[in-house]
Amino acid sequence: MSRARVALHCVAGAVLLTLSYPPFRFPFLPFVAVIPAVLLIRAAERAGDPRAAFRWGFWYGFAVNGVALYWLVVALWHFTRLSALGYLATIAIFGLWSGGLFWLAVRTRLRFPRLPLALLFPILWTAMDWVIGHQGDIRFPWLGLGTALADAPPLIQWADIAGARGVTFWVAWCNVALLEAALADPATWARRLRRAAPVAASVVVALGYGIWRMRTLPTREVGVVGMVQPNIAFDEKWGWGEGDSEVAKQLSLSRRVRALSRPDLVLWPEAAVPGYLAEQPAWDSSLARFSRESHTPLLVGALHRTVSGTDREYYNAAFFYDSTGAWRPHPVYEKHYLVPVVERVPFVNPRWFAGLEFFGGFGRGTGLPVYATGIGRFGVIICYESIFEDLPRAYRRAGAQFLVNITNDAWYGRTTAPYQHASHLVLRAIETRMGIARAANSGISELVDPTGRVHDATGVMTEAVDAGRLVTSDVIPLYVRLGDWVGVLSALGALAMLGGLAVPRR
Repeated sequence: MSRARVALHCVAGAVLLTLSYPPFRFPFLPFVAVIPAVLLIRAAERAGDPRAAFRWGFWYGFAVNGVALYWLVVALWHFTRLSALGYLATIAIFGLWSGGLFWLAVRTRLRFPRLPLALLFPILWTAMDWVIGHQGDIRFPWLGLGTALADAPPLIQWADIAGARGVTFWVAWCNVALLEAALADPATWARRLRRAAPVAASVVVALGYGIWRMRTLPTREVGVVGMVQPNIAFDEKWGWGEGDSEVAKQLSLSRRVRALSRPDLVLWPEAAVPGYLAEQPAWDSSLARFSRESHTPLLVGALHRTVSGTDREYYNAAFFYDSTGAWRPHPVYEKHYLVPVVERVPFVNPRWFAGLEFFGGFGRGTGLPVYATGIGRFGVIICYESIFEDLPRAYRRAGAQFLVNITNDAWYGRTTAPYQHASHLVLRAIETRMGIARAANSGISELVDPTGRVHDATGVMTEAVDAGRLVTSDVIPLYVRLGDWVGVLSALGALAMLGGLAVPRR
């Protein structure tokens, strides 16, 4: 394959996959979006050249993620003028994983030609997604193929059994099966249709299960949840002397949502209080007074600092004020998954960055507090923790009845990132069958019901108060009990392929 054709396939893959994710709404695209990758693998296999497969795979992954994640330059610009370098490093890592996938696929096919590509490719693609979500301080499973179907909840209700990575496996298989059907003997259209029939059948089965589950899932109303969206610009958030006005603004919006809808719970976004809440008695007193006088529990995003001897740790955290205005009787939730570089510089001691407050040295939380309110028990995830499936599962097993996601997406600006970010909650709701309330500083604030349908969504980069009746379910799905079994089995399958290649030929 010529360099021009390789480049054309990389560009086509980048365009198709980018258009598969929000804010674009083309639910059919994911089923053909990775066909360019399959074509490159087939070409390298015909040439018998695994090294070419690695090169092509690298540039494919580099191009696809370079286009889909272009907003990283905008986001990182707020923290460093070297944002372009961080962006290039990120997409280069994705390129290396993609190159490894292509190389392993071609090597395996050359060694074991009877192993069908329709099985091999979904295993390796899903394994790649699993590894990207488990690579230590730089884990970043942002754009799984399963998430591309977040705008089509009826097709992905079976994620309550197999999770988002189960959907990823299915979509990857559909791509290969449709390509092989299209490349069947052109003289026999009947043969093409027969080869495409399993894909059509799987879509019918998925859709049938989805329609049935959405109609029959037992749900109940939790109560009214109010969400404050102050839309404080990133450069204003940590401005000197701005804290009092920011807290006052959000208290005013809280009173407004209280007057409009009398919510049972009010949510402020991530880092709504621009500093250490426990060390600001005036802010603490104002928040406590609001909860106490309105008898309304309040969840607030702020920073938290702990001191143990000479050790100091600071956290991106959430504080829960109960209806009496007290937060100290309740554990503080400390964020587990930290944004690489911005919140925690990868693979180094975070104390090295103690002098650069609010950058690079955040501590990693360990507890999963479940907060009790008059409308039920809930767990908290902060910011991009919504892209990880294990925390919601753990909350569900711990007795949470619904989930709260607080975030500050102002650093994304008017890019596609806020829409991509919010879409992950569709999968988390289906996987756990919990309702989810999301409060975002600059949008999108929304409610997601346990079938993945979105309600009361706000716009991006606008000030708003939002309130609605949150719905949840008491059903504990198989996925909560079994965990990410598709991802684990796919990773083991990829290891088995590597092991098979290591065995000498007879």
